[in-house]
Amino acid sequence: MRTVGVEEELLLVDPATGEPRALSAAVLARAFLDDSEQDVFEKELHEQMLEFATHPQADMERLHAEIVRCREEAGRHAGGIGCAVAALATSPLPVTPSIGVNRRYEWMAEQYGVVVHEQLVLGCHVHVSVGSDEEGVAVIDRVRPWLPVLAALSANSPFWQGRDSSYSSYRSRVWQRWPSAGPTELFGSAERYHRRVADMLATGTVLDDGMVYFDVRLSQRYPTVEFRVADVCLDASTAVVLAALARALVDTAAREWRAGAEPAEHSVSLLRLAAWRAARSGLTSELLHPATMRRMPAESVVRDLLEHAGEALAAAGDLERVREGVERLLRHGNGARVQRELLARTGSLREVVAACVRRTQAA
Repeated sequence: MRTVGVEEELLLVDPATGEPRALSAAVLARAFLDDSEQDVFEKELHEQMLEFATHPQADMERLHAEIVRCREEAGRHAGGIGCAVAALATSPLPVTPSIGVNRRYEWMAEQYGVVVHEQLVLGCHVHVSVGSDEEGVAVIDRVRPWLPVLAALSANSPFWQGRDSSYSSYRSRVWQRWPSAGPTELFGSAERYHRRVADMLATGTVLDDGMVYFDVRLSQRYPTVEFRVADVCLDASTAVVLAALARALVDTAAREWRAGAEPAEHSVSLLRLAAWRAARSGLTSELLHPATMRRMPAESVVRDLLEHAGEALAAAGDLERVREGVERLLRHGNGARVQRELLARTGSLREVVAACVRRTQAA
């Protein structure tokens, strides 16, 4: 059974006003005082962000429990210094982000200017174990067309600087400003993948391997492929659905590779259009179907994802959990829809943030 780990980035907010607070250093210090051995929480580019990483898990119930526990601990540490955490992929309220004190971050700010200063966006990264770099690159080549569907399921960033962006995932549009971000062409082998990364580093445009922001990549630290297309999910249960689907896609792709099935040869241009469509409409309208790259109702595309990965989901014991989670998302909406409905009901972005703080802590 492949193991899965999840990294989530959470927004630090004022519990009274809903405005982001640049207090990550204080939250991390409090977490260290509480448990100097903890290795769960990390600093991020902006001081309004707090990241945690789960341990690798083979069982989705355990993964769910760990995500809930990490969110609870993050909320407790934040509450100790007068702020709260919200699983929001962008801040609904206006914010001027503060860059953390770090040589790497300072280099990025100098090189990229306003792009860095506007990058207060929060994602969910899913790591799935692979047996080798060769298997990992074969997986990367074969999961490419399905990534926009995962992005649509997770979409949780409709608001930007106090306004409705008209997107379900505006985070993904902001993220695309990095020159190394986005979908990739087919690599064909681990050697060609590593050569491509080396060529990118040789340009001096990116600082290190960590800045190779492919939508899915070989992890630089772990024997995993890392899915990087998702918004941080409002509900912990959605993050688990995302993780189970990512593992099933890896299993399916690896099986196809071993059977000698070639990956779809969609161009990066088409994959970018599919990603844009997913960011724009999420689950509310149409997506580009991974097989044909033609528009189809989002619900139909999501159901085809379940069919494509169904055998792997069933083998892992995840099929029923994922089916129920997907039905819930199709019926009640992803985070973007929830946020917009909250605004329609309350008329206040401050109330949207307050409600999302509460949902972040829910099991």
